[in-house]
Amino acid sequence: MAFWDGRGAAKENIRLFETAKTWRRYTDEVDTTTGETKERGSGRAIDGFLLNGLNATNLLMLTGAGSSFCVANATASRLKVTTAPGLTDLWKASKGAMGAAAFDKVLGIIPNGTKIADIEKLLTQCKLYVALYGDTDANGKLVAEFITKAEDAILARVDFVDAETDLVAHQGILRKLARRGVRKPRTKLFTTNYDLAFEYAARLQRFVVIDGFSHAAPPVYDRSHFGLDIVRRDNAKDAPDYLDSVVQLFKLHGSIDWRRTATEIIRARGAEGKPVLIYPRDSKYQEAFEPPYLDMMSAFQTALREPDTTLLVAGFSFSDSHLAQPVLAALESNMSFKLVVCDPVFIDQALIDADPLKVEIEATKNELLQAHPPGADG
Repeated sequence: MAFWDGRGAAKENIRLFETAKTWRRYTDEVDTTTGETKERGSGRAIDGFLLNGLNATNLLMLTGAGSSFCVANATASRLKVTTAPGLTDLWKASKGAMGAAAFDKVLGIIPNGTKIADIEKLLTQCKLYVALYGDTDANGKLVAEFITKAEDAILARVDFVDAETDLVAHQGILRKLARRGVRKPRTKLFTTNYDLAFEYAARLQRFVVIDGFSHAAPPVYDRSHFGLDIVRRDNAKDAPDYLDSVVQLFKLHGSIDWRRTATEIIRARGAEGKPVLIYPRDSKYQEAFEPPYLDMMSAFQTALREPDTTLLVAGFSFSDSHLAQPVLAALESNMSFKLVVCDPVFIDQALIDADPLKVEIEATKNELLQAHPPGADG
């Protein structure tokens, strides 16, 4: 991803995959001598497809961890980091919270633990260990302690967004997605991220976010609130005036500012109560079908089945099967469904720099194999 550092977003970066198994660049091929167009690029086809997609009756967006990597704080401090975490960052945070010696001991307790280098896999194995052997002996207590400390460290590490964070990309996408004709349903934004990037981006632009919580103090979760809308009432008009800057936000894996109390789920940053999060581990598929995540998943699956629907995907790897499978099912069964996936590394860096009009798919594979031979790191 370092290849894109310092490179601004531009439509010229877009490539269109054609049925002839080639990637065609956005701009035309022009004769440098005469200035005449030798061969058309994909710009017209891409513009037409995206325009139709954005004007669809139902507009959805799905984002994952990758969509937060563009978020940055100006300076880092002891209590504040500059960027969103990747899985490696969460591994380091968990190890630091436990202490290196105790962390290595946990790896020694878990079967084949020394071969694990993925925090999601490690937490999965730790949960299984405690479920099988309990937490009454010394080893079980140590593994249970690690789970608690790792989850606390993950929660702290993903809490990197505040009022001073640069959210220009999130603000831009909200401006394009939230303002739609009043006759069309509100844009539905689904995210697996725990952070508050979209909430703060909406706040900076005075957009309204409908996220399933009430407008009480503190806000209380109730799935019926997703059915509410925001209107402006004017005594001079008989019909309500719908606000044009409203988006529905569904946080599929929970949020850092959700807390479960004895009787309800509230939205309050740093408040008492148990965090409402699906932590990175293999059991997140099962956890996704428990309240309140079940409400979010149900809304996602229902939205994908609606006619004339467009789904934009950014920063999501499709590795979460409980989210990828409904999308694949929609592609197979919903004839009016349109899918747009944003991937910054679908073509090798050398080919992007060379900027040929066409890139054969086999050439792309060969370049990628040379850059990342089998067995290589990453």
